[in-house]
Amino acid sequence: MGRQDGTKAGIKHGDTESVDLLIVGGGFSGLALAIAVEGSGLTAAVVDRAAPRDVLGADFDGRTCAFADASVRILEALEVWPDMVAAAAPINDIRVCDGHSPLFLHYDHREVGDRPFGHVVENLVTRQALYRRLEKCSHATLEAPAEVESLQFADDGVTARLSDGRCLHTALVVAADGRRSQTRQSAGIRVSESAYHQTSIVCSIAHEHPHKGVAIECFYPAGPFAVLPMVDDASGGASWPHRSSIVWSEGSQLAPRLLALDDAEFTAELRRRLGDTLGDLEVTGGRWSYPLGLLRAESLTATRLALVGDAAHGMHPIAGQGLNLGLRDVAALAEVIVEARDQGRDIGGGEVLERYARWRRFDVMILIAVTDGLTRLFSNDVAPLRLLRDAGLAAVNGVPPLKRFFMHHAMGMVGDLPRLMRGQAL
Repeated sequence: MGRQDGTKAGIKHGDTESVDLLIVGGGFSGLALAIAVEGSGLTAAVVDRAAPRDVLGADFDGRTCAFADASVRILEALEVWPDMVAAAAPINDIRVCDGHSPLFLHYDHREVGDRPFGHVVENLVTRQALYRRLEKCSHATLEAPAEVESLQFADDGVTARLSDGRCLHTALVVAADGRRSQTRQSAGIRVSESAYHQTSIVCSIAHEHPHKGVAIECFYPAGPFAVLPMVDDASGGASWPHRSSIVWSEGSQLAPRLLALDDAEFTAELRRRLGDTLGDLEVTGGRWSYPLGLLRAESLTATRLALVGDAAHGMHPIAGQGLNLGLRDVAALAEVIVEARDQGRDIGGGEVLERYARWRRFDVMILIAVTDGLTRLFSNDVAPLRLLRDAGLAAVNGVPPLKRFFMHHAMGMVGDLPRLMRGQAL
């Protein structure tokens, strides 16, 4: 059984252990990749600097994730979803509006099938489910807390020296260590970055009226304001059982003042933006904030190295696509290296990694361009652009074929899909 105590699943040669895959970073993408290759017999070691007891604490991360249906299919194929489904709120409808304009765009999942557009799950629940699944893996382990101090690349593989002095020899290193990835930097892969001068404020609310599975994305000049449905809380700890997650993008100058408000003042600001849609409300739990910016690695691969998740790309939370894009990286990379292994090929070879990069390049480029374009288009109050935006929303809403395409895109079911995204095992 894989354990979070330094016990390893590889083959030991002297002071160096051999594993097929070294994953640097124990976030969602890194853990999912280790689980994804488990059935192939490939051995994987996940190295993360954070201790499990820290990242599994309730105060570590108060965010939620909106998993598109394609991502849910990945989690189903990885046998992670059963531990998440009870705490997952389905997104049955999506409502997009431009400020207080009477025009809006409405998606109803029944127009494209019987599955929801996706589900909203608290990050803590997702992280717990991934950890539990990894513990059941016989070919994957989590080395935490630990750090990779150095990587030495050679023709026959890579030697990684860990902070405790141990060495791991591997065929392929995967950088899953976030936007500030040291692994990416050590490989000399450059990034393109730009700041949005916005801060994301995240919190959960309890409210009087049920949300009925409707996700709301409302665009204001300072940034988008999203309300995501969450499962009801039957504990009785709040005035009402109905819950939603707030993802509030605000200008970086105003955001600190909003965060400094007391609970009553902050709730009053929320009510001004929400109106009476959900009735009376109160903030539950803490508030979190994150600066927003765009990041794109100029290459997804280097010699015996592949990037996934935030190490490869970071984007605005508009439309909630960041984590979904990372899981698509995982699905594609896992399929590429498992196929290479089945064919007796070197999983860290140049042709194998080029296939991964080619497969992911277009999807990453398009989604970054779309989210960046929407953010810049809507984050202003210029009258001609406002009229153009409203006309665009009304046009999409009134053209069924175009609307269905965008709904399929929201579900992640567009393009050349890896097997895991179709719910199929590798």
